[in-house]
Amino acid sequence: MRFLRHAAIVAWKDLRVELRTREIVYTMVFFAVMVVLIFSFAFIEDGQAVGDVSSGILWIAVAFAGMLGLSRAFDREREGDTIRGLLLSPAERGALFVGKAAGIALFMLIAEAVVVPLVGVLFRAPVLAHPLELALLLILATIGFSVVGSVFAAMLIRTRMREVLLPVVFYPIVIPALIAGTKGSAALLATPSTLPVAYFWIKFLAVFDALFLSVALWAFESLVIE
Repeated sequence: MRFLRHAAIVAWKDLRVELRTREIVYTMVFFAVMVVLIFSFAFIEDGQAVGDVSSGILWIAVAFAGMLGLSRAFDREREGDTIRGLLLSPAERGALFVGKAAGIALFMLIAEAVVVPLVGVLFRAPVLAHPLELALLLILATIGFSVVGSVFAAMLIRTRMREVLLPVVFYPIVIPALIAGTKGSAALLATPSTLPVAYFWIKFLAVFDALFLSVALWAFESLVIE
């Protein structure tokens, strides 16, 4: 319970800062919406989407918007040197990590709550055909994205050219989660939908999240100390 309380405090700290500044979420939502709108001009003809592109466009928007939020969330800790204060606090290092990852995941989910209906409207994708499965897929993929991203963002927080290095080292690791999200949502948005395929990718994401969360909790302390 102490571990979860400390993690909740860190996540609530990020949320309170965001409620005051509205910097990260607004930037993520704006960028994601712009990506979807630009693709809509390229892939919509006579009011119909050209091919089954809605799933891929959805995850492109999520991936790039998530990277913006990830970079900015840890830049705040570096600019105010609050990362030192967090590390000197009596909270466990793992709780600090879970709190930061939870905050990033929450920001991403807010952006996804805007992007998914927009994709449904512009590309006439049946996003409400299987809402529970689609929501579970988005949540699991977002958790994997934020967990892996938080590890690398914390590792590179004091590195020069971190804006360049972070996507270079991060995307190759998180690619399986993005592929699973794309394939799973494509199965749900297809006509007719193929639920067994979607359930397979949901299970894959659950295993991915459990594996990388375990590795991250084990490695986070040594990474931030170094």
